[in-house]
Amino acid sequence: MKYFFSLALILSVAAARAQSAQDSVRAAVNQLFTAMITSDSALLRTAFTDSAILQTIITPKDGGISVRNERVQEFAAAISKRPGGDLDERIQFDVIKIDGPLAIVWAPYSFYLKGVKHHCGTDSFQLLRINGRWKIQYLIDTRRACD
Repeated sequence: MKYFFSLALILSVAAARAQSAQDSVRAAVNQLFTAMITSDSALLRTAFTDSAILQTIITPKDGGISVRNERVQEFAAAISKRPGGDLDERIQFDVIKIDGPLAIVWAPYSFYLKGVKHHCGTDSFQLLRINGRWKIQYLIDTRRACD
């Protein structure tokens, strides 16, 4: 009985730590979307590492595929030019995996422009824990018309 209680205690502590880590990863990702909807370029820049990579998968009508690269500074500048509330990306945290200082997030989303659903897709994030704080190192997404 003592063994069972000890095991249950260890498992509950481990589960609480894992949940706390996942919550901090969620918060780091949500910082990006808060920055977008509030048009806060400074907040947006702090969501990313200094060497972050942003990419979007483009699927032209001819059936091909290409990848568009964007720098964080360019993205932040574009965000800052929009009125607050114009850009609203709503995600669902589908998968979060963590291994030490590395986390991945798979998040389907719907993007709203001025309150109207504009497109949908999936965001794939790679995050690093730097000095105890999660930051986005890599973001690639898909974009398509919503169903």
